[in-house]
Amino acid sequence: MCLCLFGKQEALRRIISTLANKNEELQNFLETVDNTLTGLQEQSCKVMSDLEVELDQLSSALHERVAELRDAITEEQHRKEAELQKQLSEGKFALLSCEELLEFANQTLTISSEEDFLKAAKQIKERVTMAPAFRLSTRLAVSENMAQFTVDFSAERAGLQRLQFLPVPRAPEVDVSSCTVRDNSITVAWRPAGEADGVSGPTERYELEYRKTNCDSLLRATGEACWEKISDITETQVTISGLKFDSRFVVVRVRAKNKTAAGEFSEPVAVETRAFNFGFDALTAHPELKVHSDTVTWEPQGVKGHDPRLRGKDSKSCRSATPSPNKTTGSRAGRDRFAGESYTVLGDKEMTAGCHYWELRPLADWKSFSVGVAYRASLGRFDQLGKSTGSWCLHASQWLQSSLSAKHNNRAKALDWPLPQRIGIYCNYDNGDLSFIDVDRLRLLHSFKTKFSQPLVPAFTVWCGGITITTGLQVPGFMGKFLSSSRSLSNLSQ
Repeated sequence: MCLCLFGKQEALRRIISTLANKNEELQNFLETVDNTLTGLQEQSCKVMSDLEVELDQLSSALHERVAELRDAITEEQHRKEAELQKQLSEGKFALLSCEELLEFANQTLTISSEEDFLKAAKQIKERVTMAPAFRLSTRLAVSENMAQFTVDFSAERAGLQRLQFLPVPRAPEVDVSSCTVRDNSITVAWRPAGEADGVSGPTERYELEYRKTNCDSLLRATGEACWEKISDITETQVTISGLKFDSRFVVVRVRAKNKTAAGEFSEPVAVETRAFNFGFDALTAHPELKVHSDTVTWEPQGVKGHDPRLRGKDSKSCRSATPSPNKTTGSRAGRDRFAGESYTVLGDKEMTAGCHYWELRPLADWKSFSVGVAYRASLGRFDQLGKSTGSWCLHASQWLQSSLSAKHNNRAKALDWPLPQRIGIYCNYDNGDLSFIDVDRLRLLHSFKTKFSQPLVPAFTVWCGGITITTGLQVPGFMGKFLSSSRSLSNLSQ
């Protein structure tokens, strides 16, 4: 009876799990539909606005051209009218003069006195010689023809009648084999859609969107984060730099754009990103160390900090600090804080295999700090980094005098190098390599070679001042020149 009930409960749990997955899938689908509907409305308004702008520009250009043509016709009309008016005025004056001279000639014919007749005839002859009618050209200065201003818009009209919407570029295809992940940058390459068939419009530029996700399923990643955008790409590849790889994947997609039209996005591609991402385990921090995000500062509390009764109260209040989501539930996860002169705080993620890299920067007012790795389970509350067999560190100090040294098993090796302002820490757990790099000068400060036998955690000591760390980093390419074995190089490439 119990077995039967147990079997039915298991079957019901599977059904519930299936329903929960389907419910999540439907929620993501509905969210996608809702976002698409909103985008459709926004895009419709945009293309309508763009169409109005194009029509306004076309109408404006047509009105400007019409105004130019009208001005040319009016100018020619006024010029010809002026010429004809001038000829008309001169002709009327000549005609009046001719009529007066004709009337005077007719009157002369009636004169009976020979002397008066000869005198009048002479005057007529002189007036005829100087008469405007005989000096006036009777040829028109201009013609009435205005045919040179005739226009034919049939070709333009036919072109407007053939006007179609601008072809939308087809979606490119992300070339997964050409995409590379290196030095916290992702280079994404793609192949443009073919344009020989005339279906795809001319491409002027591309637009890439990306976002981080921890899900294998691209559909389930829909609601996790907003898309980051890179616009106005003219080549068929782009490099996304300055990333923090604090997720398992970065999903990318690309679309082509022409003058105003943007095509559909390509199928999204998930690019796997491997990097060491951790935070400070605030529950391990010495009471005089204040943990805030990726920064640790030393804030002495005087007598209060060493009073066991008050320290216990502070310890309880500090335990509300939220650890990193990657916190490893390893041994001694609830260990006591470091105390005494061990101003130490540990990282919240263990290293049990593979290659890892992170960086440290001291704050402006720093006096002394150590950075390295340790076996979490082997460090006591009062243990200091580098003074036990289970911890390795680089120690820097500018208290009284500047010094830099590598410490392990209560032994220190002085390093003859200026105090670095940016330290890279590289740990190859499998090979037993621990290296410290002056990143700004690309100098190998020191390298430990050992065999790690227990899970490691990043470890930090801060006295006077503070430090900040950068995680979510890949092993950088420059580490290749510091690694001699082919196995290390192989691990680095992975």
